[in-house]
Amino acid sequence: MARITLHKELFDYDSELRKDYPVIVGIDEAGRGPLAGDVYAAAVILNDDTLINYLNDSKKISEKRRELLYDEVIEKAEKYSIATASVKEIDELNILQATFLAMKRAYEGLRVKADLVLIDGNKLPDIDAEMRYVIKGDATSASISAASILAKVARDRYMRDLAEKYPQYEFDRHKGYGTKLHYEKLEEFGISEVHRRTFLKKLIDDKK
Repeated sequence: MARITLHKELFDYDSELRKDYPVIVGIDEAGRGPLAGDVYAAAVILNDDTLINYLNDSKKISEKRRELLYDEVIEKAEKYSIATASVKEIDELNILQATFLAMKRAYEGLRVKADLVLIDGNKLPDIDAEMRYVIKGDATSASISAASILAKVARDRYMRDLAEKYPQYEFDRHKGYGTKLHYEKLEEFGISEVHRRTFLKKLIDDKK
């Protein structure tokens, strides 16, 4: 018989909060660190009786498992929303504010008034609702964990699409992160329109 892995403590965390806050939204982001591509955020509402096996911090789960969980979260979530902030917005606002913008867009995409919004991390975006940040939230709250899966998988798929448009950078291999391979491609081909120029100031300055 297949072994089932249920991180029940994540669901218990949310269930306890629902005693005072019936509608809980979990929000997480993906793609703050890369040198290229949009930053993504997702917002998820789960019902109190929803359980999803293997749900955990998206970074602790294999890519194959994340893809399966993505479909299961979408199927089982009461509501979900995925949103982005563009490379242009990242360069104009800075990555933190662009991430907050993506989070706000994800929340607003739910079209629901939350009783409590749980944000992964240690800072809060500008959202018209009661909020609470949760450090290592994607390993603490099922709602945040579900959001982390949606944001991560959606962004990875987007980066694979970019790899088809800009094959010279091999975005499908490094997802835009500052790997040795990515820097080698930047040296060879220069900076594209999907790169975050504010992340590459030194490289730009060195080319002058």
